[in-house]
Amino acid sequence: MRPTPPCFITPKVLRPELPLFVFLPGMDGTGQLLRAQTTGLEARFDVRCLAIPPTDLTSWEQLAKQVIRLVEAEVADYSERPIYLCGESFGGCLAMKVAVLAPQLFRRLILVNPASSFGRRPWISWGAQISRHLPELAYQVSSVTFLPLLASFGRIAEEDRQALVEAVRSVPQKTSIWRMRLLSRFKVPVEELQALDLPTLILASTKDKLLPSLTEAYRLKPAFQDARVVALPESGHACLLEKNVNLLEILQTSGFLETKSQLPVS
Repeated sequence: MRPTPPCFITPKVLRPELPLFVFLPGMDGTGQLLRAQTTGLEARFDVRCLAIPPTDLTSWEQLAKQVIRLVEAEVADYSERPIYLCGESFGGCLAMKVAVLAPQLFRRLILVNPASSFGRRPWISWGAQISRHLPELAYQVSSVTFLPLLASFGRIAEEDRQALVEAVRSVPQKTSIWRMRLLSRFKVPVEELQALDLPTLILASTKDKLLPSLTEAYRLKPAFQDARVVALPESGHACLLEKNVNLLEILQTSGFLETKSQLPVS
């Protein structure tokens, strides 16, 4: 039986006249944790969230190529449609891989607390090694125990907290270990990022307890031709679930959205 490939979660109403917004999720891979941002984004975009099957054990390159195929299928009949590529945490790393493989597809790149510093955090690597040897039940308990590092729960609505817990629990131990291994080995050569002629916005949570996201944002910034950093002073790692974080507003106030004069003529 062939494994189920990644797919896009689509809204109930498709709006092909709007720019396409492609969201690549964190390590849970569910695509469900953009929920707090979807309503706002759908005012300006046709939104797609990548869902990676919980049993998926493919490489960065395979995942990136699968994303590219999905995007190409979405715009097959609308070749001039602007596409914004957004990746959060694990998805931020995947977004960089996708962008360097198919830069011609995208008009904007958005990285939200990209987990590209994972391999430089020894204590996380040690935790990954330990989790490999835990019984499944003990692993499930430990994964929930570490949630306070992942999110600032006081800034997240109750229903979104529950969604986060469910998303974390949905990832099997074997898959979690595999994805942590991918993160520990993640690398995109600087020259490949520097070749991207793609406006890039890096969102970084100042109070991220999991990763040094602000430091990493400023480390990545000079690797791109055209990048800017937006610091989120009160946010934790899972910032897009927070009540006071509005991704569309951030894009607007940062001047990151294309104007009508920049859009292709239909």
